[in-house]
Amino acid sequence: QVQLVESGGGVVQPGGSLRLSCTASGRTSPSYTMIWYRQAPGKDYEFVAQISGQRNTTDYGDSVKGRFTISRDSSKMTAYLQMNNLKPGDSALYYCSSNASRGHGTQVIVSS
Repeated sequence: QVQLVESGGGVVQPGGSLRLSCTASGRTSPSYTMIWYRQAPGKDYEFVAQISGQRNTTDYGDSVKGRFTISRDSSKMTAYLQMNNLKPGDSALYYCSSNASRGHGTQVIVSS
């Protein structure tokens, strides 16, 4: 089983930036795709971004394209989510997922 720990969340003003991290341990592999999801209060889970393990191919949800960037450092078993130009609608609990495992999430609040 893969264990995932997210970090980097916090409170930021609209237009600000945050970088989330997700570190994997246990039965993990650099070949696993890493995925970021988010869930705002009262809303369904929303796909944010993913990065493949083999070629680092990336994909983004429509609401974050052009503002968020996913990357990974396989030597550290860590995926990152750089979030720029944050909006109040980005406020959510952000989860990292890989190989059918998920972390406990990190909270992002965008508010003035």
